[in-house]
Amino acid sequence: MARKGTSMRLTSSRISSLLLSMFATFASFYVAGRLWQESQTRVHLISELHRVTGQGKSAISVDDTLKIIACREQKKTLAALEMELSAARQQGFVPKHTDGAETKKRPLVVIGIMTSLGNKKKRDAVRQAWMGTGASLKKIETEKGVIARFVIGRSANKGDSMDKSIDAENSQTDDFIILDDVVEAPEEASKKVKLFFAYAADRWDAQFYAKANDNIYVNMDALGSTLAALQGKPRAYIGCMKSGEVFSEPNQKWYEPEWWKFGDKKAYFRHAYGEMYVITNALARFVSINRDILHAYAHDDVSTGSWFVGLDVKHVDEGKFCCSAWSSEAICAGV
Repeated sequence: MARKGTSMRLTSSRISSLLLSMFATFASFYVAGRLWQESQTRVHLISELHRVTGQGKSAISVDDTLKIIACREQKKTLAALEMELSAARQQGFVPKHTDGAETKKRPLVVIGIMTSLGNKKKRDAVRQAWMGTGASLKKIETEKGVIARFVIGRSANKGDSMDKSIDAENSQTDDFIILDDVVEAPEEASKKVKLFFAYAADRWDAQFYAKANDNIYVNMDALGSTLAALQGKPRAYIGCMKSGEVFSEPNQKWYEPEWWKFGDKKAYFRHAYGEMYVITNALARFVSINRDILHAYAHDDVSTGSWFVGLDVKHVDEGKFCCSAWSSEAICAGV
């Protein structure tokens, strides 16, 4: 009996082993089948990716492929949203997250009027002629979407009487952008314009940003109508375009210390005349982001032009910005 029981147990054990072996074989076939299906799916996804992107044979996982597909779908959604946002901006509005508050109209242009420490008489003439002060300055901002500010640096001797005089004037008029990192000197003119564009782009989300001198009169209506016609050009550099000789002798009025960079013919690239010129929001933000690496030449108009030479920028040669003889259609003229 003992042998029979032992034999039965051995037979049962063999049957169990056979069953387990059979199940293991089936499982291995199942797993192998699933792995084959997954590998085929991987091959299909990768081949489809190669077909669409033309990347050829590159090592990429299914997870990465799915991420790429998801990113493309998100990109399509983002592109649609950007188109809607662009359409809203063309009408002068930007999104504002408030609780039932009325949407604020986007400024048309921020004008930075370059001025110097001893130019109070010129500033007063500008305020009286076209810029306004107090309530009239705010009215221009509200009704025309034009924000105008005098732009000035600091005295070489910071905190001296000239700096205090500017601070006192600004406390009365509240119409200055004071750049503490700029020393008021001719050789700092390009840096001054660059930091104005950067500051203005960071503070105001305007459609355009303009540089002007404190010795010109600006026709607000002509400026507004001209810029309104250019709202469909997101990367526009607008002004009275010119080029000319690069002066290499130190005793010459428009001497350029880096004249050798402009080639054997010593001719400037195309750039806007310095009395007044305008750039779009995208270009102002480009200046803001890259302010630390944008080079400054001896003259601010040349420097500004140089920043956009390698970019996909539309140069708009507009004679109304030449600031020569005054007319009802001119945007600027000397005062």
